[in-house]
Amino acid sequence: MAPSTAVSSEPGSASVSGIRTAIVPAAGLGTRFLPTTKAVPKELLPVVDTPGIEYVAAEAAEAGASRLVIVTSPGKDAVAQYFQSQPDLEDTLERRGKTDLLAKVRRAPGLLSVETAIQEEALGLGHAVSCAEPNLNPDDDVVAVLLPDDLVLPTGVLGRMARARAEHGGTVLCAFDIPKEQISAYGVFDVEDTDDADVKKVVGMVEKPKVEDAPSTFAAAGRYLLDRAVFDALKRITPGAGGELQLTDAVAMLITEGHPVHVVVHRGGRHDLGNPGGFLRAAVDFALAHPEYGPELREWLRGRVQE
Repeated sequence: MAPSTAVSSEPGSASVSGIRTAIVPAAGLGTRFLPTTKAVPKELLPVVDTPGIEYVAAEAAEAGASRLVIVTSPGKDAVAQYFQSQPDLEDTLERRGKTDLLAKVRRAPGLLSVETAIQEEALGLGHAVSCAEPNLNPDDDVVAVLLPDDLVLPTGVLGRMARARAEHGGTVLCAFDIPKEQISAYGVFDVEDTDDADVKKVVGMVEKPKVEDAPSTFAAAGRYLLDRAVFDALKRITPGAGGELQLTDAVAMLITEGHPVHVVVHRGGRHDLGNPGGFLRAAVDFALAHPEYGPELREWLRGRVQE
């Protein structure tokens, strides 16, 4: 993983957890990256030299998770295989004295235990998360869900979310404070203040409201700390457009039933790996911070921009 100040941890993020299992929904077809994704899963496309899903897995491990459930679709076995050891390759690198490369190859398998759940049809994020329920242990009272398209920077927000859950209970989501003129592109929280300026009680949620109708400027990001009760709610919600089950509908149902839901407002940045433009920005950002590639790339970009 490229050393980068953009991905450094927030202090103390792994000290409070309770998170044992993390879920990564990765069953999508990656249509915006076709034709590449005919053969290579989007989650394995490298941000410099490290696939985005490894960054996400490392974030989950940092927050205390020991298990990662990757929700995948038939034919996307390569995503989980990436986290398996490759003794022949490792032996070859060791014999050739390529210790740096050997450490990189061993990094992902050493993060946490990885298993898969299969989503046969693309029926929404809520459906994808529900597909992982059989993988959960009886003591998984809370699970983390990390969307692999979102790199939330710096890492550590899951630790802050765990601390908010320890104080308030229930389900905790991550939010960004979005400029009001851009809010219509997001799911938006209706919130009430708490004693902490960056922790808000959620009283409702609105999907992609008009600017004038937005209840706040706090928008959903790709990190969730879900109480086990969410899985029961996912069984009770009604499918929406296209027969999809939305995670936000399950959370909204729990809010109406008195289940505590809060958001932690993350004041850092993010990269959207779900489209080529966002992916390129992430690659440039991480490459600029890389000690080997950064200095030369910075000089090249200066000259290229001037042209």
